[in-house]
Amino acid sequence: MLAILILLIILLVIVLIAKKQTADNKSALKVTKILTILLIAGIVLVIVFSSLVQVGPGEVGVPILFGKVQDNVLYSGLNIINPLMTVEIIDVKTQAYTMSVVREEGQRTGDDAITTLTSDGLTIRLDVTVWYRVNAVDAPNVLRTIGLDYTEKIVRPAIRTALRDISVKYTATDIYSTKRNDFVSDVTKNLEGAFEGRGILLERVLLRNVELPEKVREAIDEKIAAEQRAQQMVYILQKEKQEAERKKVEASGIAEAQKIISNTINSQYLQWKYIETLKDVINSKNSTFIIAPYDQKLMPLLNLNR
Repeated sequence: MLAILILLIILLVIVLIAKKQTADNKSALKVTKILTILLIAGIVLVIVFSSLVQVGPGEVGVPILFGKVQDNVLYSGLNIINPLMTVEIIDVKTQAYTMSVVREEGQRTGDDAITTLTSDGLTIRLDVTVWYRVNAVDAPNVLRTIGLDYTEKIVRPAIRTALRDISVKYTATDIYSTKRNDFVSDVTKNLEGAFEGRGILLERVLLRNVELPEKVREAIDEKIAAEQRAQQMVYILQKEKQEAERKKVEASGIAEAQKIISNTINSQYLQWKYIETLKDVINSKNSTFIIAPYDQKLMPLLNLNR
């Protein structure tokens, strides 16, 4: 737009010079007058449109005057500026930078996972995604000191360096399982320090996958299986112990009941019970033959004619 404005001004100057030289020629004077009006109208329109800048949502505009970055920031919406300025639009929304083993999943085509060493000398591969954004207030400083390619200059190298610096403090199994959150927390602190003063804000580090050597994975799987078997055995032992306690209580109850019965039953009661049982059998409607032992003490008590 600035180039168009300069061109129109140059044309206007040329037309004004030609107008003076053709002052005696009425037809030429009329043409130059019309051109002058058109050029002035064009210059006014260019100035008006150059003074209006629209910034989209999630973006900020950084004004630049003759190559010098200004300190003020234009926020989303319609902004009025110096028509001689140009505006560089910078995205301040949350951005995600992914480095993955899967092709075309991250910012770079192909295997972009980070290969690093752990404290126990093993080589692991990490798939990560980092959420970050440009601080809107610091956008002029980002443009002035880094440029628009801040992702490749700052974000990517800082991520790779942080992961490698922190991974050497942990064992492979710690990163894979027990201290995964601690590892991510330390990487986050390292990245926050790397981004500090750069106009870039870190939001979150996502450790998506940890790829261990095959032998280490097998050892971890076997360890987990052994722990599960041990837990299962503890459960079985607890169950058997509870069953043994139950049987003990049950046996104690039975023994107590038998003790009470043995103390209350005598020979007279047993004889009476024996007689009652014989009477029930004899008086039943079924065809039943009873051969009972002969006992003179019991026979008089039996009412066989009833």
